[in-house]
Amino acid sequence: MNKISIKSLAAAVAFAAALAGFTHAARAQDAGLTVQDAWVRATVPNQHATGVFMRLTSAAPGRLVAVESQAAKHVEVHEMAMQDNVMKMRQVAGIDLPAGQPVELKPGGYHVMLIDLAGQISPGDHVKLTLVVEDAARQQRRVAVDAVARPLNAAAAPAAGHGHGHGN
Repeated sequence: MNKISIKSLAAAVAFAAALAGFTHAARAQDAGLTVQDAWVRATVPNQHATGVFMRLTSAAPGRLVAVESQAAKHVEVHEMAMQDNVMKMRQVAGIDLPAGQPVELKPGGYHVMLIDLAGQISPGDHVKLTLVVEDAARQQRRVAVDAVARPLNAAAAPAAGHGHGHGN
């Protein structure tokens, strides 16, 4: 009986060591993606969607393929682009992350849309997101992000020509 307990203990220690190694490896992978200045635009009552913005720098070539959040029923990666002299927003399958080159998710460009919001987002609120990033070998990793809500009139204004019908 003593041998079984020692074997069980040894197996448990080996399992715990493997988990610790896995956790360390996951942290090292997450360190391969730097997320800076993550923020979400605050909303007004009954507003159903808002944008999330940040700067992403990947140590190795990769691709942002999805974003998840409990703050909304649907989370999509979008791009604003000129089409026939009109600024249009469209969903994209992903955003390339070239190694070592910052990629801006900003008003008027690539961004994340939170659609069918769970509730109003007020300035100062924290919105939890999970970025799903795929590497060149198509291995996916998940990176937790905390985006802080900025007021509707936050410093990062939409690109010129992309007005929403309200004055400054």
